[in-house]
Amino acid sequence: MATRISIPTALRQYAGNNSSVSIEAPTVGAALKTLTAQYPDLGKHLFADDKLRSFVNVYVNDDDIRYLDGETTPLTERDEISIIPAIAGGNAKD
Repeated sequence: MATRISIPTALRQYAGNNSSVSIEAPTVGAALKTLTAQYPDLGKHLFADDKLRSFVNVYVNDDDIRYLDGETTPLTERDEISIIPAIAGGNAKD
């Protein structure tokens, strides 16, 4: 079962400039581990000490995995994983 993982623009340079990758995996965690095994430079942007970084949001279809089963959320071949890193910045108003 191949699940499509969407790679955000800010991280594509670490994933061979791909906008998406198809991965065969039974769970979100397994899919992300397979993805980062294929693209090791991407791993340090997603994981710290083998845990998903707190500022990296992961969705299966439109659902945040934090409100599902986390990294153990099961996948089907019709699912799409979206990686959404939090972005901070901007101008302070005077």
